[in-house]
This record gives sequence, structure tokens and C-alpha cells, in this order.
Amino acid sequence: MAVVAEPAVCEACGRRLPPQQGRGRRRRYCGATCRSAARRGRERAGGRERGGGRGPESVKSGLTTAGRHEDLDASDPADSVAVWVRGAARRLEEELARSGSSSPLDAMAAARELSAAADAALRAAVDRARAAGHSWSRIGDVLGTTRQAAFQRFGRPIDPRTGQPMVRDILPDAAERAVALVVDLHEGRWERARRDFDEIMRDRVDADRLANSWATTVGMVGRLERIGEPLAYPVGEGTVVDVPLHFEAGERTGRVSFGRDGAVTGLFLRPASR
Repeated sequence: MAVVAEPAVCEACGRRLPPQQGRGRRRRYCGATCRSAARRGRERAGGRERGGGRGPESVKSGLTTAGRHEDLDASDPADSVAVWVRGAARRLEEELARSGSSSPLDAMAAARELSAAADAALRAAVDRARAAGHSWSRIGDVLGTTRQAAFQRFGRPIDPRTGQPMVRDILPDAAERAVALVVDLHEGRWERARRDFDEIMRDRVDADRLANSWATTVGMVGRLERIGEPLAYPVGEGTVVDVPLHFEAGERTGRVSFGRDGAVTGLFLRPASR
């Protein structure tokens, strides 16, 4: 049992694992797929040490075709992401097909896993685009955002002080919290919108100021009709979330900044830009 605070990587595929806080067994794998791949690798290694025979430990591996093993045990991170996406999509499809007999929470969990897998796939695709020589401007065009926003989300900058890649962690629930804050503004829950403000924000932005700012925006572009897909990206030691806001007569971007401790350190309503 140990306290795990430093970033770690999956021992099977090399993907970065989410930060682990508190006491408990150190996490070694992304999930069941990587855990199973590592187990099969140990079994095959054990079989070779015994002379290549088909002992009890090699039976389960023998039940799976060679082609399937190539999928399951892919060492290339992009291949591992593809396996993850396929598995997550299959699980979600199965849960939705059992809509009458399974828990809706199981479907939610499967959908969340697929969302995480799709995000990892998008990151892998951006890495491939960069390796192929495509500019951040072109990548931003494909993603429907600016080149700076694309770089802030997917870039891998090198720290000039150390020559090492910069750690760029994103607050896990930042996107959901930013959207919830915007919903509070839309529904006039001013004090609730302020509940996660840090001390400086609470001093500078009271409920009246929030109400006046939102009223000014509504006066210019009408009622909020739809909230788009939020984009979370690291900035410094914090996380910034851009929330596309579609009003009756115009577009705006809600920008919510979070500190390393998760407190809201900034809130802006800006004209949408590309």
C-alpha cells in the first residue's frame, strides 16, 4: 500500500495513467484490455522458459487466433488506442441493445469509456498529423478551432529550462464543471455559479456583477439556445475550458479557468472566434 502522486504510464501500452491520489495499490494498467495483454505476455514467456510446451498456462492463449493476438497485444500506442476504441464501442453497443434488461448506469459507464477512448484516438490522430508535417493551423481548421487552441490541447512543448517535455495535466472534470457553471448563469443561479470561485474571484465578482454581465450578453445576442461541446486544455499549472455558446442572434465563448486545486480562477464571455 502506498501513496501514488507522480504521473505513471501503463506497463502494457505506455499510455499515461491519470494521477492517483491517496493510499492504495499502485495502478499499473489503463484497464482490463492492457491487463489481459500483460497477463498473456507473461504466460507466453513462461511457456518459452519451460521449453515451449503447451502447459496449463498456455491453454488460454491457444484459444485465441494469431491475428487476434496481434490486435490485443499491439505494442504501438496507436494500435492500443484502436483496440480500446473497438472494445469500448462494443461494450456500449451491447449495453444499449439490452436497454430493457440492463441498468442505465451501465450504459452511462460504457458511454463514458467510449468518450475517453475517442479522446485518446483524437490525440493519437493529431500526433500522426504532426508527424506527417501538418501545421497547427491546418489541424485547428479540421478541429474547428484556432491553431493556438489546438496546440494548447494537443501540443507537446519542451520546457526550455530542462529540455524535457512539459507535464500538461487537465483537471479531470473541468469540462463538466464549466458547462454546469454556464447552466447556472443561464438559469439565474448566481450564488451557485460562484460556489467554486477562489478567494480573489469571490472578492471581485459578486452575484450582482454576474447577473449584470449575463444580462448584457443576452441584451446583445438574445437568449441562450444551445451549449456546444466544451474544449478543455492545460495552461500553465491550471486548466482552461472553452464552452461554445449559441444564442439567438450570435455566438459567444464562455471561458472558465481552473487552478491546480480545482477552484475557478477566471470567467469570461467572449465573442466566438476561429
